[in-house]
Amino acid sequence: MPKKPVVEAPEKPYRSISEVSELLDIKPHVLRYWETQFSMLRPRKNRAGNRMYRPDEIKLLYTIKELLYGRRYTIEGAKRSLLAEKKAPSGQLEMGFKDAGRKVILDEIRGELLKIAAKLKEAPPKRRVLRT
Repeated sequence: MPKKPVVEAPEKPYRSISEVSELLDIKPHVLRYWETQFSMLRPRKNRAGNRMYRPDEIKLLYTIKELLYGRRYTIEGAKRSLLAEKKAPSGQLEMGFKDAGRKVILDEIRGELLKIAAKLKEAPPKRRVLRT
């Protein structure tokens, strides 16, 4: 299923659960479940009670997704890994995105560039030469 293009500016201070769900390609009920399992994940709620995620929470969600789906950690293992990462001082600078939305935009640009490259690799149409 092709991803829907993100129209909003990537510097939005808050994103709804549906927007975050699309960014991460994860169902909203999974995000709500993760809130119950990971104490460091506490999105704010607006007046209507809807969850509003900040960029640092979205970054944390990308990390949780990578641990659970990419590295195949259990939830307990992912919790331990996140807590150990938080406690241990790192001498290495993080080279991540300032905003998780930039990753989505870069993925979309990459997809468009791949489409253009595929079109350029196609054989040019045969031209007929008129001889007089």
